Amino acid sequence: MSDSMGQNLDNQDMKSTKPAQSGRDPKAARERRRKREAARRKREKQIRIRMIMLGLILLAVIGVGAAALMIHMRNVKEKEAAIEEARRTEAEQAAFEATRQEEPVSPETPAAAAAATTVQKTEEDAAAAAATTVQKTEEDAAAAAATTGKNAEEEGALAASRKAAQEEKERKESEKIPGLSESYDFKTTDSTADVPEDMDSEFAVLVDLEKGTVIAGRGYQDPIYPASMTKVLTLLVAVENIDQSKLDTDTYEIDTDITDYVFTNQMSQVGFDIGDTPSIRSLLYGTILPSGADAALALAKYTAGSEEAFVELMNKKLEELGISDTAHFTNVVGAHAEDHYCSLLDMATIMRAAMDNKTCREVLSCRYYEVARSSDDDAEVIGISNWFLRRIEDKDTHGTVEGGKTGYTDEAGNCAVSYQVSDDGGHYICVTANAPGGWPCIYDHVELYEMYTQ
Repeated sequence: MSDSMGQNLDNQDMKSTKPAQSGRDPKAARERRRKREAARRKREKQIRIRMIMLGLILLAVIGVGAAALMIHMRNVKEKEAAIEEARRTEAEQAAFEATRQEEPVSPETPAAAAAATTVQKTEEDAAAAAATTVQKTEEDAAAAAATTGKNAEEEGALAASRKAAQEEKERKESEKIPGLSESYDFKTTDSTADVPEDMDSEFAVLVDLEKGTVIAGRGYQDPIYPASMTKVLTLLVAVENIDQSKLDTDTYEIDTDITDYVFTNQMSQVGFDIGDTPSIRSLLYGTILPSGADAALALAKYTAGSEEAFVELMNKKLEELGISDTAHFTNVVGAHAEDHYCSLLDMATIMRAAMDNKTCREVLSCRYYEVARSSDDDAEVIGISNWFLRRIEDKDTHGTVEGGKTGYTDEAGNCAVSYQVSDDGGHYICVTANAPGGWPCIYDHVELYEMYTQ
């Protein structure tokens, strides 16, 4: 740019020499040229100063944009400072242009105008960049705040879930019978005795719940058909998977599928009719006391939607108890099936888990209960009894049998599982299977308690 202006000035110098040749004072001409040269150099210096100022302004604006990524408020302040600086520069530029208009028009005017235009465009670009940076920072901050809020909500839900799980764990622990072994696994020891040879039941076992050991037994690790002892697990799985606060408010309507199944297979029942709507609590007691298949099926459907889905929960519970390698169930009522089996030790483990649950313990220890066919105040009431407990309660067992469940099929014979608290405060579970009759089964329990408890 300076070369161009110099060339223009040289041309002017060449033109100005002509008047001198025609009589003008050469000294005056040289003085004028000197002044013009000084003015040119001054203007070039001013342009360089303005370009430096422009670079400084650009750097300042870039600094504002970078700072905006870190602190929003600081960005805003620096933006205002940059804009104010640009305004001052613009005012100075305007003042300078006004001063230039008072001077003679010279060939360098287009270059100065171009410089001014560059300054203005740079200021506008810088202001636009700063505004864009601030807007993006605000959007990023809003997105970050939204993400933080979502994370906080998720963390709150997770904390609530953990708290609920901890409270449920503490509730279950508080319901357990105190003083018993933590393990549900019963060990055979050197002191484990054989049961008397004249005992009617083919299979038998008596376990100590405080020590977690087998006191006496016969064939207690062999697979047997559990028949209606199955319903102890049905009760336990249902209680653990339903809302305890709705036991008396929720009901389930007995349908033809249930009544037809019970009638066709000639199973024990509470006696519900099609259309009856007993409460869920009534189904719990109906499943155990009279060994009602109608109540057990209704309970399974209410809990899981179908018997098949409920059976999946039962086998999952067997895994949880650590006995799925030796136990497997295919139905909720104890109907005979080749793939429906467990050992006597497995049944003792199931009974132990049930007695550690407050609701199950109340049902298994109940001797007599009245269930209503529906929730109506004038609904017919059906009286049901746990005949095992009522028949053994007057026998000398060196304690009190506080829970029990019987079972029978042609393949399983008469079987039963019971829980006793002895006179000296001991806790025991007895399981027998394949006795020739109901009373022989009961007397085998009496004999085992009498022989091995105090």
